[in-house]
Parts: sequence; C-alpha cells; structure tokens
Amino acid sequence: MGTIAVLGAGKIGEALLSGLLSGGRSAEDLLFTERHPERAAELESRYGITNVTIEEAAARADLLVIAVKPQDIDPVLAELAPLLRPSSLVVSLCAGLPTSLFERRLPPNTPVVRVMPNTPMLVGEAMSAVSPGSHATREHVQTVTELLSCVGKVVEVPESQQDAVTALSGSGPAYFFYLVEAMIDAGILLGLPRAVAERLIVQSAVGAAKMLDEGAGHPVLLREAVTSPGGTTINAIRELENHGVRAALLAAIEAARDRSVELGRAQQQD
Repeated sequence: MGTIAVLGAGKIGEALLSGLLSGGRSAEDLLFTERHPERAAELESRYGITNVTIEEAAARADLLVIAVKPQDIDPVLAELAPLLRPSSLVVSLCAGLPTSLFERRLPPNTPVVRVMPNTPMLVGEAMSAVSPGSHATREHVQTVTELLSCVGKVVEVPESQQDAVTALSGSGPAYFFYLVEAMIDAGILLGLPRAVAERLIVQSAVGAAKMLDEGAGHPVLLREAVTSPGGTTINAIRELENHGVRAALLAAIEAARDRSVELGRAQQQD
C-alpha cells in the first residue's frame, strides 16, 4: 500500500489509524490531516503519526483516505485536485457521496473506492462495504479490502446499494444503542439499579451478537428458542408487535436511506 494519508482525523479517521497500527503498519508509513491544532497534537502524541497539510499528503501518500463530513468535502477536493499524483488511490469514507462526485472533481482517470464503515471500527469490529468507481481496478478493491480488514469485516457491494448500506450498517450501531438504552431504562423502571440493568443488557447483547456471528441459527430460530408457549418472552413480543416496533424499524431505516440519497444529490448540484 505504500504511504497512507487519512484526510480528516475525526472518530472514524482516528479509528482507522489506530487499527492500521494494531495491524502492523509502521507509524512512519501513516499521515493524517487535522485542521484543529489541539486535536492534531493529541493524535501525534498518542500514535506517533505525523500531521501534515493536504499538499504534503498528496505529495507523499500513495493512498489517500478522505474521512471528512459530507458537507466539508468541497474545500478538500478543491485543494486536493491540482495536487493529486496520477498513481494515487482515493478512498472515500464520506456518507452519501458517490464516486462520480470525486471522479468529476479530481484529475481524469483517478481511481476511487467508496466505503461505508461504521463506528465499531473504534474497537476493531467495523462492518465496511466497499464499491469501486469507474476507474478502480480489482487490485484497487483488494488493496482497500486489506486496509479495512485491520479494523473489522469487509463486504463488496455495487455502488447502487451504498445508500441502503449506509442506512442499515452505517447507522446501524445507533439503533442497537437506542434499544439498549431503552432496555436499561426498563430495568430501572422494574426496580433494578442502573449499573445492574446495564450489565445485564450489555452482556445479553454481546452474547446474542456472538451467537449470530458464530452461526448458531437464523434470528427467527434463535428468538423462538427463547420463546416458550405462554411464557414471559411471548408476552413481551406481543407488546412489541402491538406497538409496531417492526414497522417502525423498517420506516426508520428507509428514512436513513432517503437521507443518504439526499446528501449525494445535494453535492451533485454544482
């Protein structure tokens, strides 16, 4: 991969840098850009990685990971475009932004790979979906897949599915956190101390996720195994169905997908 520069060292950018170091990459082969001096100094001290300007990143890096917020992409691409070397690979971690946007604003034939990661990258358990742009080769996709494997699991999807991926796994951790928060509140309502309720629910979530990940069965079968006739679980499931929880989740994920589409369209109106 040569030298890797992460443009935008927010939570996801930092998580990627940390994962690359844990995966055996040398700090000397990594660079990052950060516009806030205090944040830059903090990351340099924590990881031993050099903070550089976009100009320096373009000159030194073989692979540039753009990890800024979608609304901040314009000045980054405007500065990067005249500096980018022909051999450079660009990886976008920007939600909702299509590869065509980068290809239009960067030099002709620039290889771009679009990625939708999620925040479990912070603990090395990300789910990342990659999609090649029109100038990216299989070798480019393999390079990005190896890069992201340091911080979790990777799947390749057609770019037409990236808005759905954003809604499902990109935003997905928030849905689980929301559910866990509600269940902890329920435990408190039932008289449990907050610390006890939190420990019960968090470990239940970890165990359930591990069962799914290890192929213990289809989610329906796993749920049915807990659901005895006339028991406590079936009464709880009935209330979830009565309150339309399943329909609410479908609508929520559709709304997230629609917002991802809007972000992409807004940036293409230039």
